[in-house]
Amino acid sequence: MSLASDTSFTHFTRTAERAANQVIAAYSTSFGLACRLLGRRHRQHVRNIYALVRVADELVDGVTAEAGLSYQEQCDALAHFIDETHRAVKLGYSSDLIIHAFAQTARAARIDESLIDPFFDSMRTDLGGRTGTPETPLRFDADAHQGYVHGSAEVVGLMCLRVFMRDENIDDGDAAALQHGASRLGAAFQNINFLRDLADDTTRLGRNYLGTSEHLEDRDRVEWVRTIRAQLADADAVIPLLPRDARAAVRSALSLFTALTDRIEQTTVDELYRSRVRVPDAVKAGLAARAVTSTWMELHR
Repeated sequence: MSLASDTSFTHFTRTAERAANQVIAAYSTSFGLACRLLGRRHRQHVRNIYALVRVADELVDGVTAEAGLSYQEQCDALAHFIDETHRAVKLGYSSDLIIHAFAQTARAARIDESLIDPFFDSMRTDLGGRTGTPETPLRFDADAHQGYVHGSAEVVGLMCLRVFMRDENIDDGDAAALQHGASRLGAAFQNINFLRDLADDTTRLGRNYLGTSEHLEDRDRVEWVRTIRAQLADADAVIPLLPRDARAAVRSALSLFTALTDRIEQTTVDELYRSRVRVPDAVKAGLAARAVTSTWMELHR
């Protein structure tokens, strides 16, 4: 390849990365804040993962429907997105900027079909779930819930872990512990969001992800909070095994979702069905600062 084409490819890739960064800026201030705490060698890769996941999620959560696509056209759009992602990971290039950015990360961190395919399986489930209605929502039993959470969230945590550990040498025991922690953190994030999004999932999308009966009860909320706290604890336990330049970001994200869990614990189910629980920006900033301080102290003992 000539120097000129090298320069052209690099310029295109940098443009794709800027597009990925814009997706984060538009959709998640919390994730954007956590990413800024990552070391430079990780930061862009994690943004690239988030951008692909976010675009796919928007595709199945109503953007295509609001654009006027029929259900079959929505399915075709998702199938095209999936095929293009696989092709880009194999070849190292896509004309789709978000997919191109993700492909660079996937190739660098060895993110393969074992993680990519389950994610897209969950996106297919979501698209199929659009046939639900608020009166007769699509309901996930325990097995369906676990399968969906694995694909939509646990594998995303494992993708990020592959980014963090791509240059590290660790023994099999630590590797297994980190994989468990990453999966548990992803599951916790997803389950918290299910509780936060009860109103939208029920009224707009016609989905019941939590496997309860027709309507979530306060006793169900209490049980889910207990489950989430156990997942967060498992994730917190392995943070010291992460590379130094990833710990503050992961600790910050975990602290934010712990704060969300605390607020959900104090919120009735009826309130959850009416509004989305949030953490104020000032509190988020304080949690991030404490995560940085805690990590610095850990590294300088």
